[in-house]
Amino acid sequence: MASSKSKGARKNDSQDTNLETTEEDKSELCPGFKDVDAFVKYGLGAVLSSTKASAALPQAGDEYDFYRSFPGFQDFCESQGDKLLLCMSQIMRHHGCRSHIRDQSKLTGQEERFDLIVDSNDVILERVGILLDEADGVNRSQQPVMPAGFQPPKIVVSSWNRKGSGSGSGSDMFRLLQAKNVARPQLKFKEKVDNSNTPFIPKIFIKPNALKSLPSYFSKKQERKERAEDLDVPAALADLIHQQRTQEPVDDMFAHPYQYELDHLTVPDELLSKPDPQLYKPIEETKCSFVNTVEDLVALNEKLCKLTEFAVDLEHHSYRSFLGITSLMQISTRDEDFIIDTLELRSEMYILNEAFTDPQIVKVFHGADSDMEWLQRDFGVYVVRLFDTHQASRALNLARHSLDHLLTHFCNVSSDKRFQLADWRIRPLPEEMVQYARTDTHYLLYMYDCMRGQLLDLSHGQPGLLQSVWNKSKDISLKRYMKPIYTEESYLELQRRQKRTFNTQQLTAFRLLFAWRDKLARQEDESTGYALPTHMMIKISEELPKEPQGIIACCHPVPPLVRQQVNELHLLVQQARETPLLKAEIAAQKKKGLTPIRKPEVTLFGPHDTSRVSVSDLSFSLEDLPEKQGLLFSDDEIKTDMDMDMDVDADKTGGLVAAAKITLFEELDPRQEPESLPVAQMKARRIIESFENPFRMYLPCTDVHVNKTSKFDPSSKIFEISKRWKLLSIEQQQQELEAKKKSKAAAKEQSKKAAEERKKVKLSYQESLQNVATVRQQAAESAKGGTKKRERAASEAEGSTPKPSKKLMKSAEKSEAPPTETFKPFDYSQSDLKVFAGTKSKDNTQFDPNRQDRDFKKKKHPKGQKSNFGPGGRSMSYLAGKSERGFRHNWPKR
Repeated sequence: MASSKSKGARKNDSQDTNLETTEEDKSELCPGFKDVDAFVKYGLGAVLSSTKASAALPQAGDEYDFYRSFPGFQDFCESQGDKLLLCMSQIMRHHGCRSHIRDQSKLTGQEERFDLIVDSNDVILERVGILLDEADGVNRSQQPVMPAGFQPPKIVVSSWNRKGSGSGSGSDMFRLLQAKNVARPQLKFKEKVDNSNTPFIPKIFIKPNALKSLPSYFSKKQERKERAEDLDVPAALADLIHQQRTQEPVDDMFAHPYQYELDHLTVPDELLSKPDPQLYKPIEETKCSFVNTVEDLVALNEKLCKLTEFAVDLEHHSYRSFLGITSLMQISTRDEDFIIDTLELRSEMYILNEAFTDPQIVKVFHGADSDMEWLQRDFGVYVVRLFDTHQASRALNLARHSLDHLLTHFCNVSSDKRFQLADWRIRPLPEEMVQYARTDTHYLLYMYDCMRGQLLDLSHGQPGLLQSVWNKSKDISLKRYMKPIYTEESYLELQRRQKRTFNTQQLTAFRLLFAWRDKLARQEDESTGYALPTHMMIKISEELPKEPQGIIACCHPVPPLVRQQVNELHLLVQQARETPLLKAEIAAQKKKGLTPIRKPEVTLFGPHDTSRVSVSDLSFSLEDLPEKQGLLFSDDEIKTDMDMDMDVDADKTGGLVAAAKITLFEELDPRQEPESLPVAQMKARRIIESFENPFRMYLPCTDVHVNKTSKFDPSSKIFEISKRWKLLSIEQQQQELEAKKKSKAAAKEQSKKAAEERKKVKLSYQESLQNVATVRQQAAESAKGGTKKRERAASEAEGSTPKPSKKLMKSAEKSEAPPTETFKPFDYSQSDLKVFAGTKSKDNTQFDPNRQDRDFKKKKHPKGQKSNFGPGGRSMSYLAGKSERGFRHNWPKR
């Protein structure tokens, strides 16, 4: 009995163990692996070990041939190769690929095996991609799962808004929900829309949930609104004028009001833990409230302050407004949906700041980049503790990140995107638009729970990935709204995006039209696309119509403001046509502020090539410049010594003279880093470095790294070489200086000797003239002697003094004549009167021209008269008005 009981107990134990193993097998993913992570870790380890083993094998070549000469190594390689081929063929057969690897010929077997492996890899990788897409929610092979009664849209064939190609009736078109006669909501706003070309200043004047109080500048804004002197001034300018008038200290009027709170915001542990997703209620069973009064808005704010999270979305209109209008706000909680008419409650929306800035309440948005700016611009509302599902979708690496895809992926719900571009200014709202608006926020809280759990699962329970989503969402909430400011270069950004090339006339027209469109859109509070669409503006700029009708022809359909202002546009186009016409490349260079590129006349040109430089281009003479000794191996110490020794004037050497120096041996200055240079110098340096120096092979290498300490180490070879060069250069320079000094001293001595000799000659000449009587003294002595004519003394004839001239003697006689002598007339009887008689030729009645010429030549002129035709020693002059003909023979007149 005991034995039978023991046998029965053993059977029960064996059955229990079998049940446990079967349950474990059922829970395991693969035999021996609990889940995918364990299998992946094992697979990565096997791949790593096999890679290391393959790297340790002998390399192909001499090494492999050497080992292959051993029979044992050859048998081992063949057995292992057969096993690998068998394993690969099994894997290929499992995936449905051709696996006849071993049944190949020896000639072409290796190439065919390689092709089979490549084809199998392509098939396997394609299946992996399909499985990954299915894991992300995209199934390529099967039709998507749709709810009952859903009819998928037909393929769009001919137009973006046509449902199908079967019928051409108008009922088969998608039409945007809009109304042509919607009253402009801007007319009902209590605060006038500020479209001025001034920066945006935050509208906040009350700061709830503040860790740092709001500056007094914003808190007193309501009081400043009643100032009568600033009613016609834009808000930003009025605030700036008031600040200058009152001299109030303002930290930064353009800063984010909740910058301090967001910088010190931390994520609590409960938001970093995995939540239990709370399923949403069906949208038909959820209550929806439409808020359009201040009382309802205050009640909504009180409800939101009691919650821990809620979802928000905005609907925006930008076509009939310059800055845009936030037309609707949707808020959803776990139990209720709210739709707020922001056009009616625009001035009271700041009440929601109490709930939106509470750090204990999570605000869930999808793609909140634009929503943050719209809330600040229109309502002065800011968000603290934001969670953006768009950033979470990117972190999860989903196939698409749109809200439509997230609704399909998480909630199996599709939204009708026909209402995405609808005119949300319509009042009352149609039921279809209300349902679309509710869909945007009704499912967001459930997706928020699911995505938090998936982020934690993806990072193996670690909160790092979820923390990064919280940080990115905080950065989005720190965004500030920036009003579009018009500048003279604003059109360049639009022209760059359009990728159009204009000449100068077309570019001028584009600039003028852009300025006109911006000014008119600000005045009329219309969008730039409504005033003049961009494609029409480009068309007008390219065509440059000569008549106003041409401008109308470039616009189809014609915008209303263009039809009203067509004459003004025509004047702008005419102004553009009057500008000088240049090529597109030169116009683009002028637009960028660059000088036109000039091609060099000579391609082979060097910096030291002066053969093509004219002498007139040089503004100085090379001969006038002072020479200065050049230094081959320059050093600061040598320079200072040379400057002290060289005796050169600073005035002569200043200006255009520089020391001749070979810079190839000069070390680069470490203080001047390449990064500190301007962009133009960096480009120039790269261009210069790109050219190859033909003499580089004869120069020392400049890329060799030399330790700085070795230059100053006396035991190193570098120090010895540099010291030797320094000593040689110093000795050579000292010798040259000494030679120059000696030459200067010798020149000075020679000049002194020459000056002394000149002095001695001058003194000896002055001494010799001391005993010589002057002309006047000689005349006086001769007058005393009583003689009319001074006789030459024997001493004078024998002396070596120079003989005085006749002119000096006559002048001395006239000036020093004795006044005591009386005038005695000349006795003409003693003179020879034959001088005055002359010779008379005999008169002959017969004419003889030769004799007459001889007589004419022998004719003597009286004293005091000069003959007109003198001998050949003097210059011959002819009387004016007489001809040279008949000069030799004076023929008589008839």
